[in-house]
Amino acid sequence: MNTFKWLLKREYWEHRGGFFWAPVVTGAIFLLLSIMAIIAGESVRRSVDDGESIQMNGVELRQLTETLTPKEMAELGGGLDLGTLMAGSWPFIVLAFVVFFYCLGALYDDRKDRSILFWKSLPLSDGQTVLSKLASALVVAPVIATAAAIVTSFGFLLILSAYAAMHGGNPFDLIWGPASPLTIAFHLVAALPVYAAWALPTVGWLLLVSAWTRSKPFLWAFLVPLFAGVLVSWFDVMEMFGSKAEWFWANVVGRLLLGTVPGMDLVYRAGSDPEMQRFNPEGPQDIVALFSAQNAWGAFATIDLWVGVVAGAAMIFAAIHYRRSRDEG
Repeated sequence: MNTFKWLLKREYWEHRGGFFWAPVVTGAIFLLLSIMAIIAGESVRRSVDDGESIQMNGVELRQLTETLTPKEMAELGGGLDLGTLMAGSWPFIVLAFVVFFYCLGALYDDRKDRSILFWKSLPLSDGQTVLSKLASALVVAPVIATAAAIVTSFGFLLILSAYAAMHGGNPFDLIWGPASPLTIAFHLVAALPVYAAWALPTVGWLLLVSAWTRSKPFLWAFLVPLFAGVLVSWFDVMEMFGSKAEWFWANVVGRLLLGTVPGMDLVYRAGSDPEMQRFNPEGPQDIVALFSAQNAWGAFATIDLWVGVVAGAAMIFAAIHYRRSRDEG
């Protein structure tokens, strides 16, 4: 366990720019843009309204909560929760690219710069090395991105609170009362196991390519699934199994290349899960409920997730094999 922990620290320190700074800086950029947008909007408002106080439906901001009905307050809270989710999505967008390219070079770069000779000289097994990279991609990077997303979402609410306070509103009544930031944070944390399981086939494929290819891992990772999809479509292979080529593109090509995108499981379930197909959002609350922990964990009840887990595990074992047999630079 101490050796594995040391390997995880090695991966973190070697890729701290992608694992830590990329989501943190992205969240900070979003907050900065939000502040700039508020300043610009405030300048325009003052030039038009001549500095009058903010009103909604003729009611001043500081009196707004006194006039809203319980239903309207719930809608306000839903809108704030949706904004909180959108604010926290920025680090997750970066996470998709970070994990993808990290896995693509994780085993290839060691052979390219011949540092594999040093690591092979240490009492470390190939299995430990590959599994440490797997854990870094599916646990370390997502946990840091989730933390950055939560901080970004709270920072967004703080900006809104400052804006409300500047115009005589009570942030606790207008922002923190209707909103549910702790619930949103819980949903984001609870989705981590779903992300790890759904991304496993993509991560397994990228690590396998990284361990197997002698050059240009990016081209191999993309071209093999794409050419397979073209051939399957061209020769109508899936019709032999009573299916269509679209199934192959979605469940093979898509699962190999798009699994590192957070929330991709919801996109797949929207096309196969009857309950998801009946989903008809009527307001922000319904959209927020789509990303709830209960709905996210519903992915574990689908056969698609577990087939991907088995396929991903098989590719990880293959990556360990090639890591052991290909030592050249």
